[in-house]
Amino acid sequence: MSRKTNLCLAAVAATAALLAAGCGGSTVPRSSGPSSGVHAQAAPAPSAARSTPVPSASRTTDPGTLPQTRVLPGDRDAPFTAGAQELWQAIVQDKPQVAHPFFFPRSAYEQVKAIADPDDDYRNRLIAWYDLDIHAAHEHLGPDAAKAKFVGVDVPEGDAAWIEPGAEYNKGSYYRVYGTRLNYQVDGHAASIGVFSLISWRGEWYVVHLGPSTRAASEGIVYDARG
Repeated sequence: MSRKTNLCLAAVAATAALLAAGCGGSTVPRSSGPSSGVHAQAAPAPSAARSTPVPSASRTTDPGTLPQTRVLPGDRDAPFTAGAQELWQAIVQDKPQVAHPFFFPRSAYEQVKAIADPDDDYRNRLIAWYDLDIHAAHEHLGPDAAKAKFVGVDVPEGDAAWIEPGAEYNKGSYYRVYGTRLNYQVDGHAASIGVFSLISWRGEWYVVHLGPSTRAASEGIVYDARG
């Protein structure tokens, strides 16, 4: 991996340690380093009414202002496909803001988390790390960024788990899944980057941790890169 993007914020690291379970899980997959990881061994997801999903909010409506549902997300619907494309373009262009719509909504995070200041945690830890991880992924691609071709994203939906209130510092619930991969090719050679965890809101998957949910310092990390 090329050099990491560093932003030393000791207070953020301390918060991360406190919230290691937050939006991560009590059985967080361990990694031996920034470029390795283990697929989650989550319990099978409860049966979900995919046949009667609640329509997603439009891009002009903040979905986090609406109540949660227990619809298990898919990984082939239009909003998810568009979000994955936005994330890939953010990595290739080194522009994290392009992928902000694919990140878990701040207003939904405020509904879910039973912590003193979820807005501060969201801005100074979650979205800050997301931006750093996108920068790190761009650096990981290096000179291949311009010619890297996005192939698709794989979500191991069978590993999704419904997280109840009281777990992970929550007052609300969501589906959580580990082991998602962004697949791409460079000159016909297959490669991929791991996404540490996705969580759901109203039947849609969102990134909540692109890199690991805990880290020693606030720095960008490419998670479980392969190829």
